[in-house]
Amino acid sequence: MKTYAQGWTLRRRVVALLSVVLVLLLGLAAAEATLAAKNRQNIDAVLLKTGPLRVQAQELMSALLDQETAVRGYAVNADRKDLEPYQAGLDRERDTFAKMRQLAVDYPDVLSALDAVEQRAAQWRSAVAEPVISTTERSGPSAGQALITDQTRQQFDGIRSAVVGLQGEILEVRQETADKVNATSNVLVVLLIIAALVVAVAGAVLLLSLDRILIRPLAGLVDQVREVASGDYRHRIEGSGPPEFRLLADDIDVMRQKIARELDEVREARERIEWVNSQLQKQAEELTRSNRDLEQFAYVASHDLQEPLRKVASFCQLLQRRYSGQLDERADQYIAFAVDGAQRMQRLINDLLAFSRIGRLTTGFTEVDLNKVMGDVAGQTEAARQYADADLTWDRLPVIRGEEPLLTNLLANLVSNSIKFRRPDVPPKVQVSARLVDDEWEISCRDNGIGIEPEFADKIFVIFQRLHSKDAYPGTGIGLAIVKKIVEYHGGRVWVDTGTAEGTTIRFTLPALPEDVEAARAAEQSADEESTGDPEATGDDAEDAAVSVARQSDGGAREETPEGAARGGTTGGMKETVG
Repeated sequence: MKTYAQGWTLRRRVVALLSVVLVLLLGLAAAEATLAAKNRQNIDAVLLKTGPLRVQAQELMSALLDQETAVRGYAVNADRKDLEPYQAGLDRERDTFAKMRQLAVDYPDVLSALDAVEQRAAQWRSAVAEPVISTTERSGPSAGQALITDQTRQQFDGIRSAVVGLQGEILEVRQETADKVNATSNVLVVLLIIAALVVAVAGAVLLLSLDRILIRPLAGLVDQVREVASGDYRHRIEGSGPPEFRLLADDIDVMRQKIARELDEVREARERIEWVNSQLQKQAEELTRSNRDLEQFAYVASHDLQEPLRKVASFCQLLQRRYSGQLDERADQYIAFAVDGAQRMQRLINDLLAFSRIGRLTTGFTEVDLNKVMGDVAGQTEAARQYADADLTWDRLPVIRGEEPLLTNLLANLVSNSIKFRRPDVPPKVQVSARLVDDEWEISCRDNGIGIEPEFADKIFVIFQRLHSKDAYPGTGIGLAIVKKIVEYHGGRVWVDTGTAEGTTIRFTLPALPEDVEAARAAEQSADEESTGDPEATGDDAEDAAVSVARQSDGGAREETPEGAARGGTTGGMKETVG
């Protein structure tokens, strides 16, 4: 894979641009914060200092006027009540001076003007107000009024002028502070405009950069990928722009090359598969023709061949009955051979027809009770069981989906084989049982007969394969082949249990009904819950907690009750030993 050492990566470019923008915005934000703080201070000065100073100046003038008016009134009437406004005005004056000094601590010019007013007020009181008051008290109103002259009025006018000067200083300070507020506000607006311009320029630069280094290369890469996706797997994909895109283009091109190679392999495999399919098609056609021929053969065997065989067998039997004992012993033997051969040929043809019809002539699957089937099997094998003194029993068997005639044929073949291959002088015993293994019923047919060697366990299910001569055990050798075909037709499998110590055990599986599987799982879960309960539970409680489905060592399950075998079946509804 190529490596791209030169050029900034997309991440590096975006980070650099955003870092510059961030630094500029942070600087502008710091400046704006500083100006905003100053602007707030100036606004506070206007609202909380210069404004109240103007009000206090007017209050100070009002207090001084009250003093002057009270002195004049006392000089006219010599009434002490007229001096009350004077004393109140003096108190107000002192409070006002204290408040104004606190507010004007940052304004030296205002403090100077305030000192001037205070000095003039003190001079007026010492030169005019106090002499008028003391003279009026001693000499009466006339003497007091005589002290109030134009010169005393001019002194109070001086106080007015000083207060006016104080107000002027306050107005000047207020105007300066208001100008500062306007200036800082204008600067804040300019900084905000600059910040907006920075953001706008940064956004424009970012968009242009992304268009040049991201969108265009990506669009080109997408077009190339679509061209390849449309079917041109030989088109080489080349990247442009940042190193990441070029690396991505190389990776995609490597993937394209791999896909192209795999497509070539798939194309070759498809050609091989098409050739194989053509061969299979030919074989299927040949099989179809062969099946038609087999069906024709079955038709011929069931009609054309049966009639000559019946005639041969019938006339041979007539010869045997009419001329038995009239000819020599060799002739009787020849006639017996002919009768036996014709009968064996009939049985062989019938078994072949039965084998070929399995799965072809179907009546459809239904729910079949194997207990009823075993009853039918017991009836069919009654003569053989009586002859061999056989004992046939079965446990409670399940209900499965299948074809009842085929399942009857299956179990009848197994029971017949168990009776046929018995040990001399030992009454045959045949036991049929079932257990649930996962989602299948495993059905076993066990006997106490001659048994089967393990090396022949698979051979016995092959058609026409016999382990014994026809003289020792009669038959066509097709019975277990029919059993295997019926089991496989029902979706199961069949085998010989080679671990049986005595006799033969043939097992086969059939799919279980969903409700049986669910019931077994529920019973197993209930058993697990009961096992984790009170270990001291005994008596009726323990008996009530008994599991209705017994789990076998290999995972199977079978319904059990305290009655045991009473739930099973026997011939005629009871255990039957025929002899």
